[in-house]
Amino acid sequence: MNAKKIILDFYKSDALINPEVLETFLHPDVILDWNSSKGFIQMKRDDLLALASELSRSYIRSKVAISHIVKEGNLISVRYSHSVKTFENPREAILLANFMVIWELKDDKLYRGFQMSQLS
Repeated sequence: MNAKKIILDFYKSDALINPEVLETFLHPDVILDWNSSKGFIQMKRDDLLALASELSRSYIRSKVAISHIVKEGNLISVRYSHSVKTFENPREAILLANFMVIWELKDDKLYRGFQMSQLS
């Protein structure tokens, strides 16, 4: 499958707040190195699924607005903004953060990620 299409399908889905959907995109050995405004964290498959599960308890909808996507080999770079809608206020989208990530794909799955984020 086309690597760019896999990434677009991933960010257009509710995978960031739905662990069942997220699981379909993750390689068994996935690792995400994440530098955020709060520090560095390395996440593996179970950590990512737990994060999506935690987010699903607070948000009913997740939307990613991609401003840039660049493919080179099996690496895809994506710059995006992540907004959510809460249970308490489902009509208003709240910007969570802005992200820049480089994903390496393996076997058509997210395998290795390098991500930076800035809270809104």
